[in-house]
Amino acid sequence: MGFAENIKSLPGVSHLAAINLQDGETVVATIEHKSGQIGSLAVYNHLGQIYGAITPQAAAKGLEIFAEHADDARANPGKHPNIDRLFRLIEEGRTLRVKHVFA
Repeated sequence: MGFAENIKSLPGVSHLAAINLQDGETVVATIEHKSGQIGSLAVYNHLGQIYGAITPQAAAKGLEIFAEHADDARANPGKHPNIDRLFRLIEEGRTLRVKHVFA
C-alpha cells in the first residue's frame, strides 16, 4: 500500500497542535499541525502511541508507513526531513521521546 492508504488507518491528530521530539530534555525537532506536516504528525503520533517513543524499531515501522515517500527521501536526502530523521535514528541506534502539544 502507498502512503495515502496507510495514513487513513492511523489515529486522527485534530487534537494536536504539534509534537516535540526530545533527546533527554532537549527538543530537537517539532512537527506542527500545519499544511505539509500533518501526515508526518500522524505517523509520529502513531509511532509514539505504539512504541512509547521513536525507537529504531518504531522508525523502521514509520518508513514502512511513509511507503513511496521513504523511497523518495532515500533518493533525495534533505527533501523529507521528517523521514530523514527516521533513517538517522535507525543508523545511529537512537531514541527520541515524544511530547504532545495539545490544540
